[in-house]
Amino acid sequence: MGYALRSAQRGGAEGGVPIGAALVIGGEVVATGNNRRVQDGSVIRHAEMDCLENAGRLDASDYRRAALYTSLAPCRMCTGALLLYGIPEVVIGENDHFTENEDLMVAQGVNVTVLNDERCWELMERFVRANAELWSEDIGGRPGGQMAKVRGPRPDGRWAGQR
Repeated sequence: MGYALRSAQRGGAEGGVPIGAALVIGGEVVATGNNRRVQDGSVIRHAEMDCLENAGRLDASDYRRAALYTSLAPCRMCTGALLLYGIPEVVIGENDHFTENEDLMVAQGVNVTVLNDERCWELMERFVRANAELWSEDIGGRPGGQMAKVRGPRPDGRWAGQR
């Protein structure tokens, strides 16, 4: 998750949406990517799509033994790409700020793990609070999208979504 988080931080520092991804095959990081919609003026360059593009053309068998790490739960477009290429494992940093497709991935046989990583949560929390309009645009113009309520630590000190 560290590679995905660093990619997210890099994207945020560039003025973009701070979401990052890393593609891992056989324990080796093959590519990383970050949301580049703002920086590139792109309608499709979400972190997962950027990561897959940065990996270049791979053999189908490579995708089938890959894991994709992403700092935030993937949208429909990115989920579609993951399913198209048969990526069997997705590790999500946090899904409090956006959740929509975990059940779809699981139904299609993808092993999905949500880490509830506080660092990923805090990065998105700061961004969403400061950039509500840009965030809405990034998730398809849905006011609030499928995002969970923006919330802070619970009384027990754990972050929302932590188990």
